[in-house]
Amino acid sequence: MPSNDARILLQAAVPTAAVGAVAAVVSGVVAGGKGVVGAVVATVVVLLFMGIGLYVLQQVAKSLPHLFQAMGLMLYLAQILLMFMFIALFQDTSLFHPKVFAVALVVGTLTWVAAQARAHMKSKTLYVEPESTTGAKNESSGHSA
Repeated sequence: MPSNDARILLQAAVPTAAVGAVAAVVSGVVAGGKGVVGAVVATVVVLLFMGIGLYVLQQVAKSLPHLFQAMGLMLYLAQILLMFMFIALFQDTSLFHPKVFAVALVVGTLTWVAAQARAHMKSKTLYVEPESTTGAKNESSGHSA
């Protein structure tokens, strides 16, 4: 993974993990031990889904750049649908508090998306490859008559 991609991943994962830790503490006070487990599981699910999604998106950008925007939209839709599926699957569980899980999942997802957008906006990504200043200039560049 190039350093810029790793930087964006780190700048999205750290705030999400911090929000997950705060959610675990708050849910521990409000809902007890099952609330803590629900918030931790939700945070791990968000970090895994969104991290894997970012990795897949970066691979698509390298190999099929013309599909990048469409793939990004499809990927976010798939991630949101998977999050809803997790909420639906675990709504009646006794392993953790399901409402805390759902709230932590939504808050973690929103935090990831906001942090990733901020990281991408602050990154200095080149849109055009700069010309080499050390190599010989191409003789056929410019207007040909």
